[in-house]
Amino acid sequence: MNTTFTEYQQKCKHLFVNITLPDLAVGLILLVLSLLILCTFLILIVKLLNSMLKGQVAVVIKKMLNTDLPYPFAWGTGYIAIFVGAGMTFLVQSSSVFTSALTPLVGNLERAYPLTLGANMGTTTTAVLAAMASPGDKLANSLQIALCHFFFNIMGILLWYPIPFMRVPIRLARGLGNKTAKYRWFAALYLFLCFVILPLSVFGLSLAGWQVVVGVGVPVIALIVVVVIISVMQSRCPRYLPKVLRTWDFLPQPLHSTAPMDRVVTSSMLFCGRHCCCCCRWARSRFAAPPHREEPVEVARASGQDASWTPPW
Repeated sequence: MNTTFTEYQQKCKHLFVNITLPDLAVGLILLVLSLLILCTFLILIVKLLNSMLKGQVAVVIKKMLNTDLPYPFAWGTGYIAIFVGAGMTFLVQSSSVFTSALTPLVGNLERAYPLTLGANMGTTTTAVLAAMASPGDKLANSLQIALCHFFFNIMGILLWYPIPFMRVPIRLARGLGNKTAKYRWFAALYLFLCFVILPLSVFGLSLAGWQVVVGVGVPVIALIVVVVIISVMQSRCPRYLPKVLRTWDFLPQPLHSTAPMDRVVTSSMLFCGRHCCCCCRWARSRFAAPPHREEPVEVARASGQDASWTPPW
């Protein structure tokens, strides 16, 4: 017995419905457009908040953020800053907007650290609110994932903040800041390595199997641990190290100094600034190290100043 049936097909409704492009190309185009729109509006929001937080308002907010509690309760200032960061992030629903807007208002790194931790905790409320809006059959799974995000940040705060010795991110941030102040291009290199190369490397190793991950990851982690231990001993107790390990000078210079890379980057920027477009000139002025100027001794003496006086720049 033969049966005849009619199947009605309808095109999907989207922006590229009448364009003959493969799904991969359409997905990439939409991804790029969405990222551009997201970054544009984040920048505009931050600029708007910075324009609002000026004048007397900025003075009041800066005083409130950088004021410590009286002596018996001074230890609780950081914990209050954590809750302030969480509350402000909950209001704006974006930790990036909060940290970008309040960075110029924070006096020191020790105060910015708990505010950032609070922002990381406050941004988890977005996932919790989204999970609460899920259908009934998916509410349990959605809420579990959101709570995993929340407790992950709580565990991070408990691990890296209450004990002063464990506040390693502050020392890392100070070291990266000092390096970036000396070499402006180091910030771009750090972002490229930590947010592009490292995730892609881990993802590629995971696709190859756990044997490859263990075979590559264990030696790399062991090398990092050895380097960190030797570096700490070089600064704290060098007498317990062999003479050859008291400094890293026995290694080739590119392995223990960024000066060779700085020469390459600086020469490349100079070449591009002379022969390429204006974007390269902007990049050179953005990432090149600031020039160091000194006033000659003869000028200082002629002006009646002490020869040992150091200019403010």
